[in-house]
Amino acid sequence: MDVSQIAERIKQRSGFVLDIQNEVGRRIVGLQILVERLLIGLITGGHVLVEGLPGLAKTSTVYSLSRTLNMGFRRIQFTPDLLPADLIGTQIYSPRDGSFSVKKGPIFTHIILADEINRAPAKVQSALLEAMQEKQVTIGEVTHKLEEPFLVMATQNPIEQEGTYPLPEAQVDRFMMKVKVGYPSRDEEKTILERMAEGEPHEIRAIAGPSDVLEARELARHVYVDDKVKGYILDIVFATRDPKSFKLQLDGLIEYGASPRATIALALAAKAMAFLKGRGYVTPQDVKNIARDVLRHRLRVSYEAEAEGLDPDAIVDRILQELPVP
Repeated sequence: MDVSQIAERIKQRSGFVLDIQNEVGRRIVGLQILVERLLIGLITGGHVLVEGLPGLAKTSTVYSLSRTLNMGFRRIQFTPDLLPADLIGTQIYSPRDGSFSVKKGPIFTHIILADEINRAPAKVQSALLEAMQEKQVTIGEVTHKLEEPFLVMATQNPIEQEGTYPLPEAQVDRFMMKVKVGYPSRDEEKTILERMAEGEPHEIRAIAGPSDVLEARELARHVYVDDKVKGYILDIVFATRDPKSFKLQLDGLIEYGASPRATIALALAAKAMAFLKGRGYVTPQDVKNIARDVLRHRLRVSYEAEAEGLDPDAIVDRILQELPVP
């Protein structure tokens, strides 16, 4: 298919995405960017980590999005006493015939809301890691495939919060995007106040099912990426590893840069962004719009950067500002 054919098919088949955004917007105020990023995760099959202080509607947004999808959904509240078996399931022994049967855990569904994921211990994180990367889980000696589409949408509190554990780097890297949620504006909070005063929140209706999501994924894969845009994506990622070669003034500020997984994620997320805009091709602006969310959790800044008050977002912003755009 050429670019015009892809664009035409996207226009015909992507209407449900706008309907989802509108439906979620009837219940959630001021988190359009978060909803957009969650949809990008849905379209690409990439897991999404959402970080913000308690009370900012992170869980409500993920829950509302899941209600627009006619698919299996489970919410798992991560706590310090959670066990791997609580997540993936376990084997049950039958004394009658001496056999074992498998009792599947809540991970066997389409969408997992891993609420406050960084409050669970390392063993639970390890069990989740296989499901996220391989789309399968192992119970006893038997490996079980998970249904497609399968997606983990996780929320976490900032690690400065009491009772939280830093997620292992290997697991954080499995999340396609890390989205930060801040406080709403005054007007948005007034709207929230007025809606809550009305009583029962708007009831979310189901709009799309698994076949719609899988078709959207297939279409998004065919979105055209020009060689110059591919080069731009590579420049951004390589600039996090070797800023000197791009003449960027970031000496000593980056401890380690983004992995090749970041390159793949940035390209896929940019394709999905184009899909959401109804286009059959990726622009450099698509890449810039999504770069922060794809890269912020894959960079480790140095102590020098922290001393200067620079976080990964600030480093990515510098790279985007100084790199030439094709």
